[in-house]
Amino acid sequence: MSSRAERFDDVVIDAASRIESRWKGAFPHFELAVEEVPPSDPAPWEVAEVPLGRLFAAQGRTPARIVIYRRPVHTRAMSDADLAALVTEVVTEQIAALLGVEPEDLDPRFGRDHP
Repeated sequence: MSSRAERFDDVVIDAASRIESRWKGAFPHFELAVEEVPPSDPAPWEVAEVPLGRLFAAQGRTPARIVIYRRPVHTRAMSDADLAALVTEVVTEQIAALLGVEPEDLDPRFGRDHP
């Protein structure tokens, strides 16, 4: 039986895999990670609320990195279905930022599955 953290990781990987399989263009190399909570020093452009995910741009030979924050996402989700929809939304937002496109370009249903 898998742990709650392992199930969350699987939801994140599944969301990213679905986006990659639907995207018609080249998909850049990036790292996908899950961390418990965001760092206490938010980026200057982030709003005051706790981020659910963050894109770290590539630097030199270090690839771009998308991080999804487990605890804030779990806190906002009301059910397992809500959790999956919220994770998909956050992953879609971050990959869209990486690609320089709108989230709706990756998923036409973006924002409709989660209030």
